[in-house]
Amino acid sequence: MADTRPDPKGHFYLPNQGNTERFTSPSTGGGGGKTPDRNRANHAIDLQASFNAALAAAEMQRAAREPGISAGTPGFYLEIDVNASNPAIVEKLEARQGKSQIELLTVRPSEADPTKITATLFVPDAKSDHYSKRIDDFSDPEKDNYTYEKDDQGAFKLDANGDRIQKSRRPKNNALIASVEAARLAQVRSIFTDAPATYPDPDTEVWWEVWLRNERQAVFSHAVEAVGMTSRESVIRFAERDVLLARGTARQLARILVNTDAIAELRLAKDTPSPFVLMEGSEQHEWADDFLARITPPDDDAPAVCILDSGTTHRHPLIRPALNVADQQHWQFDPSVEDVSANGWGGHGTQMSGLALYGDLTDHIYGQGEVELTHRLESVKILPDFGANDPELYGHITASAVSLPEIQAPLRDRAFCLAVTSSDTYLTGRPSSWSARLDELAYGEGETQRFIAVSAGNIHNAYPANEYMDQNDSAAIENPAQAWNVLTVGASTEKLNITEPALAGWQAVPAAGDLSPASRTSLTWSHDWPLKPDVVFEGGNHAVEPATGHTMKVDDLGLLTTFRRPEEAAFTTSFDTSAATANASRMAAQIMAAKSGLWPETVRALIVQSADWTPRMRGHAPEKPSKAEMRILTRRYGFGVPSLARAMSSVDNDVSLVIQREITPFVKEAGGIKTNEMVFHQLPWPVAKLTELENTSVELRVTLSYFIEPNPGERGWNKRHSYPSHGLRFAFKRPEESNERFRKRINAAAREEDDAISGGGGDGWLLGQRLRDRGSLHSDIWQGYASDLASLNGLAIHPVGGWWREKPALARFERRVRYALVLTLRTDVETDLYTEISNQIAVPVDVEIKN
Repeated sequence: MADTRPDPKGHFYLPNQGNTERFTSPSTGGGGGKTPDRNRANHAIDLQASFNAALAAAEMQRAAREPGISAGTPGFYLEIDVNASNPAIVEKLEARQGKSQIELLTVRPSEADPTKITATLFVPDAKSDHYSKRIDDFSDPEKDNYTYEKDDQGAFKLDANGDRIQKSRRPKNNALIASVEAARLAQVRSIFTDAPATYPDPDTEVWWEVWLRNERQAVFSHAVEAVGMTSRESVIRFAERDVLLARGTARQLARILVNTDAIAELRLAKDTPSPFVLMEGSEQHEWADDFLARITPPDDDAPAVCILDSGTTHRHPLIRPALNVADQQHWQFDPSVEDVSANGWGGHGTQMSGLALYGDLTDHIYGQGEVELTHRLESVKILPDFGANDPELYGHITASAVSLPEIQAPLRDRAFCLAVTSSDTYLTGRPSSWSARLDELAYGEGETQRFIAVSAGNIHNAYPANEYMDQNDSAAIENPAQAWNVLTVGASTEKLNITEPALAGWQAVPAAGDLSPASRTSLTWSHDWPLKPDVVFEGGNHAVEPATGHTMKVDDLGLLTTFRRPEEAAFTTSFDTSAATANASRMAAQIMAAKSGLWPETVRALIVQSADWTPRMRGHAPEKPSKAEMRILTRRYGFGVPSLARAMSSVDNDVSLVIQREITPFVKEAGGIKTNEMVFHQLPWPVAKLTELENTSVELRVTLSYFIEPNPGERGWNKRHSYPSHGLRFAFKRPEESNERFRKRINAAAREEDDAISGGGGDGWLLGQRLRDRGSLHSDIWQGYASDLASLNGLAIHPVGGWWREKPALARFERRVRYALVLTLRTDVETDLYTEISNQIAVPVDVEIKN
């Protein structure tokens, strides 16, 4: 190799026939210019130092890999700056030959220097020296590439000595290495391809649009679970990339980046409502028309969601396919059944209709798939166009409204949606005339039971964001959501991303999976009143306004739905417990459509049974919460967020049993009204399989749902003046307790008219009897070992006192009542419990009559 000597500035020059040769930058084109003030030896030294530092950082990163996460091809992500005047050169950074391939992932303008572009690549450990070798070759003059002059016939021209005449001389790998400016170990931000200003803080949880390298979904899913993130199951597949949504922080993604080769690119999930709301009306209609073409309307006899609200705009193109004119009514004779109110609630009914029919329209509008509607809409207008209803008439108006669709379509199954409340929070759980009327409507004289979903009510004023949760806990659920027989719906949220450019710097109030900022709770209620809300559904999020620190609604964090004046716009956004209640009603109608013959009590039980607390909700309590901590959890979130998939199906290691029965709780004897019937269920547990699983953890969830006849009034709430007509309870056979002893124990307690029969199952119940036995819906979870569950194969449903028993003069004691019982057996171990159990069904039932 020729001798090199530094110039006075420390630059190295390579002698070449007496001239100072500097390497040629391909950015200047032709055989052209020189890179000012730099030569190739100096460039090679600087560049090699840059790569060496990156490789040293990669080695430290390699040593810190976590065995529980690491998967895929071992390697690291590398960020390389190249000259922006030659962008095509980035393709030469790849090395796609052989098993270990260097793959180009992203290319974006450099944040620090507009004259550069930055490429991010995945480099397998096996090819960590790939670029260093090419830099070495570039710096070695003996590996230079020469071109020679040719004559018109294509023959080489020769000099006087007979040697070829040199035309040009370039270093090996010149096109690539001359354009490379620097290298460094990549970070999560290196593969983020949205506007740099939108990159979230490291510990801010957001929804990411994750672009995966080919065949890396399993690797990514494993890592997501290991770092505590959440991902959606649906995947969009392209030739070289799979795209899915995942929720988590940049810090969690950094752990995945260090330990796997899965991620190619990151963007913020932009499936938010604001782009549609900000569109001109004509453009909104283009999107609505595209979606409309993909809709299959429901059958005329399909189940319906009946919206009790401000009316519904029938002419809206997305509502018309599911709402017949005859199913659009007013609780009084009134020509205006449309959503035309000039009051503050104008448009509310149309918003509820869109959500009850489609859920959040954002998913559908962005999507491309066909949508088959399995349920219809009905609308009864209960809110006046001007003024307000007399509060004394709330119960009467609701009852009148409920009767209208039943007269119009008496054979149709339906879920009533009432997202209208009044701020009578002073009741603190005590029944009102309105809530008691709802209980009567749901009970239906024991003949016409109804499913009614009611919103828990909202916090109506903005508040400082740092008071979040304290405000929710102190804001009591509004009237009439304290009703026992209805499904009371609070709001939770998974909404995090704010993509509207005008709102840069705004952030969502709670993290995903927590309570929506306006949702009310029952923490201030007396222990005697029911656990409310029963469940929470998506109700959107609020944002923190940077200037004031207060909470505020922004379209990005709402649910996209239908606008009442379609001539102006097709879409608007909806929020809070109203939106959540529409979503709950939609799920009820979907269950009715999928499983005909279910009672309203059963639909309510299935929704609650399918619910679970999110990790964020559970995170507010210790891993093993006390009963007091469970009280806070349930009175804030109910039983959690329901899942339609869980409500409608069993899988091998997650099996549900649904039982619908009738019982006559009381009988008149010489000594008064006594307990009459108790039902004993012999459960078809696969005893041999559970015994074989031995110390494997299992979970048994039980939900008992029935409707009571109310008897409201302020008369002390003792036995004689109790609000419910009756109560039902479930009790399990204790471990090692024989069937005969179990029966005797339940019978003895019933003879003593005991309202606190031990539930059995030892201390494994999450809520326990004292907490769960509120209202007319009882749900609890038993956790323990499989071998212990094998002995819990007997369950009794028994009545407890109410005014039917205490007031014989009213002659209600001989009435039969219905109950729905849902049991779900779940284990994390892969084992086929479904087949084992299904072989033993039908479930044996034994009714014992007390005389």
